[in-house]
Amino acid sequence: MLFYDPTFILLIPALLLALWAQIMVQSNFSKYSNVRSRIGMTGSELARFILDSAGLYDVRIESIPGTLTDHYDPRAKVVRLSQATYNSDSVAALGVVAHEIGHAIQHANHYVPLVVRNAIAPVASFSSNLAWIFFIIGIFTGAMGLAQFGILLFLAVVLFSIITLPVEFNASSRALKILEKNLLMPKDELKGVKAVLSAAAMTYVASTLMAIMQLIRMILITRSRD
Repeated sequence: MLFYDPTFILLIPALLLALWAQIMVQSNFSKYSNVRSRIGMTGSELARFILDSAGLYDVRIESIPGTLTDHYDPRAKVVRLSQATYNSDSVAALGVVAHEIGHAIQHANHYVPLVVRNAIAPVASFSSNLAWIFFIIGIFTGAMGLAQFGILLFLAVVLFSIITLPVEFNASSRALKILEKNLLMPKDELKGVKAVLSAAAMTYVASTLMAIMQLIRMILITRSRD
């Protein structure tokens, strides 16, 4: 059976890594959300300051519901900050905000991995919804051509996950440099920012590992039906 075959064991390391990464994100964000930064800015103020310093006056800032829902929308040129970061002056909040501004700067500078990721994002989104449908139909009906087409579609998801890694790591690197060199954030606070961003980065590593293992699993299942 598709969901009870031995290849499922391939997913266990990725599942464990994802669980550990999520625990670390929540733990570090909670810990450093209780540490006020001596920079003296809220998340929204920091975002505006960095954007203006980089000449990105046309990038807007919006508040959105939730926690850790922060993101940069390149199509609308909007940095959307969660309720947990928008009005917060905590070390955790400023680190997350600086990371998202890092994406805005990447966009303005035409950072190649980001350009590639944005280009394949629609394809990956489309493929993620259909890949398993074609694959499962192909496996259960014996139409291996459909199963292989599902694998081909899922390959776009894997490529998107892989190209996301340098984008996220680079945004975190930019954030740390800005906070350290431009805003002179104290070393003890930078340590907290690194802890939060490193944990967040591991969620992307886990997601990529899961996608790769799923692809390998799909290939092995298809070969076993030959």
